[in-house]
Amino acid sequence: MAYPGPPRRTAGVVRYSLLALALLSVLLYFRHSAQNAGLTSPFRIDIDPKPDPPLEGAPPTPENPIPQTPAPVDPPPPVEPPVEEVKEPVVVVDVPPPAVEEPAVEEEQPPVAKPKAPPHPIDTLIEAAEKTFDDLLKKESHDLKTAAAVYRERRGRHPPPGFDVWFKFAQDNGAVMVEDFFDQIYHDLGPFWGLPPSTMRKEAWDYEMTINIRNHTASTGSEWFWTQIWLNLTKTIEHMLPDMDIALNAMDEPRVVAPWEDINRYMETERKTRVMAPAHEVISEFQHLALPGELDREVKTRDKEWEDTRPFWQVASRGCHPDSLARQAETMSDFDHTPVISLAHTLPHTYKGYVSNYSLSTDFCHQPDLQSLHGMMIAPLSVSATKTMFPIFGGSKLPTNNEILLPPPMYWSNEERFSGGDDHGEPWEHKMDEVVWRGVATGGLNTATNWKGFQRHRFVAMTNGTKISGAESWEHIPENWAMPPSLYNLAAQQENKLGEWTSKWSNTGFVDLSCNPPETTGTCSYTSPYFEIVPGMKMSDQFDRKYVPDIDGNSFSGRYRGFLMSTSLPIKATIFREWHDSRLVPWKHFVPMDNRFMDFYGIMEYFLGYEGEDIKVPGHDDQAGKIALAGQEWANKVLRKEDMQIYVLRLLLEYARLGDDNRDKLGWVDDLL
Repeated sequence: MAYPGPPRRTAGVVRYSLLALALLSVLLYFRHSAQNAGLTSPFRIDIDPKPDPPLEGAPPTPENPIPQTPAPVDPPPPVEPPVEEVKEPVVVVDVPPPAVEEPAVEEEQPPVAKPKAPPHPIDTLIEAAEKTFDDLLKKESHDLKTAAAVYRERRGRHPPPGFDVWFKFAQDNGAVMVEDFFDQIYHDLGPFWGLPPSTMRKEAWDYEMTINIRNHTASTGSEWFWTQIWLNLTKTIEHMLPDMDIALNAMDEPRVVAPWEDINRYMETERKTRVMAPAHEVISEFQHLALPGELDREVKTRDKEWEDTRPFWQVASRGCHPDSLARQAETMSDFDHTPVISLAHTLPHTYKGYVSNYSLSTDFCHQPDLQSLHGMMIAPLSVSATKTMFPIFGGSKLPTNNEILLPPPMYWSNEERFSGGDDHGEPWEHKMDEVVWRGVATGGLNTATNWKGFQRHRFVAMTNGTKISGAESWEHIPENWAMPPSLYNLAAQQENKLGEWTSKWSNTGFVDLSCNPPETTGTCSYTSPYFEIVPGMKMSDQFDRKYVPDIDGNSFSGRYRGFLMSTSLPIKATIFREWHDSRLVPWKHFVPMDNRFMDFYGIMEYFLGYEGEDIKVPGHDDQAGKIALAGQEWANKVLRKEDMQIYVLRLLLEYARLGDDNRDKLGWVDDLL
């Protein structure tokens, strides 16, 4: 018998045992893989608990006892080195083993962990709005000296005489004093530095409807109710005002659109006048004016050449840059068809389909398609426009108009149908999850051949769930609206239930179809086949609903301030500018909406969510309530009647300086002396 050699060491036995165990595991692995070759998933995560092999040097546990020395065994046969296989990525899932091992049961395998979804575009916009608002608040001035310094830095000239009186008035009325809030004043008044003061004065008092201020007393010869409301506002601050004459626009529609080339020339003059004279050379008193009719008799007024041009797009677009899309586009004249609604011209003012630059979204100069999507551009109710820039005040205007903005009369009068009165709504959590809109089918002079492009008609049609369902089933083709594009990835649309979903929360309709020629019952022969008249609803009752869209009428809607001061959430689409635009932050104080309204469904899905058969989208009711509350709180700080007085006082001090023969050296410099 041959000598077997020395006894094998324990360590060697352990090594061979482990090698054998490894080979056995490989065989079991390939057998298991073969059984599951039919799985469609590229990875399979086995959650059936199996004890791990003992680790060398690991502490003893019931699953890993101290190994006993194995009995001597013959060495295993030689093993060919395995072919290196391509390994699949390892996905680690932390699954705790059960306390007691049970027989293996076939279980449904969970899906592979997905990467975290990117934030919704509205989340990004809300976050950006918070920062914008925080940065705005950091600019607040708390004393006169700081306010004057900020003025000089931002405006490039000394403040007007009376600046100290204005600042004290603002402080006494608890105003938030941020210089940015008054940017609209300088946008409106800037071009008038290009007109001689005498021309400013003569063309103001010589207009048909004016407020005249002499010796700190305001008066008017007009009985027009808008003029009377503006006079009432002016008389509350008349004791702080110098002599001047204020021409007023009595129409809904704005009236002055000077060509871009003229405004550019006037603004070149304005830039050249931005100088700050040495403090000892500054004149601090306004000049006194003769009575209207006696003032500047020798000065000739320019011919205004009032025009009734339709479509109004031809008038409005001349205020755009010569190279703009609006100026380059062909003017449309045929509106008797379903309008083309596309997002092609929205990129400059949107982020992933949602409005990211609200001011730019109201500017039609890069949006030539809006000429067929807004009643103001198609056929205003009335047109009397001039290209001659002269100082006239109004309550709203298009971005290319040259009116000087005042707070609109309905904001100052606080009429219940525009403000809701003293009832601003229940707390958010008590409101209905509804969108509510009531109104007259205005927006311009709609006719049987042009109504399909009017903004209110489009909005009411596209928020009618029955109409949407008809379009989804191809039973009816939309007559004046379009289904939302795939960009918004709407869950309800994917399940072909956009109409059914919209019907659950939409409460919109006309109370009068405003026909032309008028019909006595509020119906209209050419729109009644498409719209039903619904009962009216007081604004205070509308505030029982969470969402209140604000859609332009013949000009701006007039309800915006009331919506902002309510506990409901305004959703705003407009092409008009108002006095307060620079004090409101979109996505912080209200929800902006594009004038095509294609983003409306996405906005509502974000806030309301969607729960269908196969798809569930979480809502963001808390975000909606947060914006509504922030908007109300802010409106109660910066849109009060006191804030209108403060704005108008500042505006009229600047306006009076423009009409003063000493305007280049007129200013307030007490802080520098």
